[in-house]
Amino acid sequence: MAIRYYKKADKQASTNDEKTNQIVSEMLSKLEQNGESAALNYSKKLDGYDGEVIVSPEHIEQAESLLSDQLKADIAFAYERITNFAKAQKQSISEFETEVYPGMWCAQKIIPLNTAGCYVPGGRYAHVASAIMSIATAKVAGVKNIIACSAPKDENGIDPGILYTMNLCGADYILNLGGVQGIAAMAYGLFTGHKADILVGPGNRFVAEAKRQLFGRVGIDLFAGPTEILIIADETADPHVVAVDLVGQAEHGMDSPCWLIVKSEQLAADVMSRMDALIQNLPETARNAALASWVEYGEIVICDTDEEVVQISDEYAAEHLELHTGNDQWYVDNLTNYGSLFIGEETTVAFGDKCSGTNHILPTKGAGKYTGGLSVHKFSKVVTTQRMTQQATEEVAAVCGRISRLEGMEAHARTADVRLEKYHSV
Repeated sequence: MAIRYYKKADKQASTNDEKTNQIVSEMLSKLEQNGESAALNYSKKLDGYDGEVIVSPEHIEQAESLLSDQLKADIAFAYERITNFAKAQKQSISEFETEVYPGMWCAQKIIPLNTAGCYVPGGRYAHVASAIMSIATAKVAGVKNIIACSAPKDENGIDPGILYTMNLCGADYILNLGGVQGIAAMAYGLFTGHKADILVGPGNRFVAEAKRQLFGRVGIDLFAGPTEILIIADETADPHVVAVDLVGQAEHGMDSPCWLIVKSEQLAADVMSRMDALIQNLPETARNAALASWVEYGEIVICDTDEEVVQISDEYAAEHLELHTGNDQWYVDNLTNYGSLFIGEETTVAFGDKCSGTNHILPTKGAGKYTGGLSVHKFSKVVTTQRMTQQATEEVAAVCGRISRLEGMEAHARTADVRLEKYHSV
């Protein structure tokens, strides 16, 4: 086996975790103790915002007036496709009842959650698509109360594009709050009186850590950190397209891993040679983010065989995984760990991120080994029911009683005995 690194990352996704954990823990404690006043204080201190928290209908109308007809049409394009995919997901699982034994029926029932808290990033970029991914999907699932929040852009509050999209997708409450204070407000029911049953949506490491620490008290979509991309490419790949796609994800942030696995040192060199120029050609905000991401978290791995490629890819379990090979179907059949798979040069992570239909809220930091991304099913509970006739209880009760006594659980056994005595006494 000859797996080697053409470029090795200086940092990993877990870098700075301990410091982040401590900061978030202290903030959540203060927010729980002091409630809305603490949220307002953090909003003013961290975001420089001290305006309304619950967005008014007038503010939503004002935001809509600031958007062009073309932009609203583009948002509608993305909304329609993402919603249609969520509807198809909902139809893929259904309620049923089946007779598992004569006179005994077991059933599956699907119940939407009561309240969802949807976080939409609003710091460096206006993540309009994230609003659709979380809010529209929750709406399709049938969630009763949808609370959305995002960091204020300036003294006027949430970015107009994000605000317009939140309202279009059906948010019942919209909060001008970001970061840990936004997550806490939804979890603790601040300002709305509705405590979230689940918290969803991407965010920076502080948002991800707040969700992690609150998990158990509330549900979360998944454990997530900074966004990731991994590209598998061979000699058939276009090195320019591969490099552009790596940079496309690197602009997300200073700590977004960008990984490339190849079977050719020449391809590794061709891609590497293009990265700096592509990054330097970006606008300043994106350039600074992409440069830090690539320098500190970028990686190029060279493998000799397809099997080695799969081994490394499955170990990384990347959030986004692109295939640029002449053997794509083999990889589709053999890869097992990823958040979302983009097959062939014709598609790219950005399509999924923005408008093609699949959800872009996906597992990171290796979580793709045990979970998929956000779907309509995350907003629902799959619960079970059972019912039976008195006649059916005779054998079931006898078996239950014997197993219970084998386990040493006498009280359990007696719940079976009482039915035998009542329904089947001679």
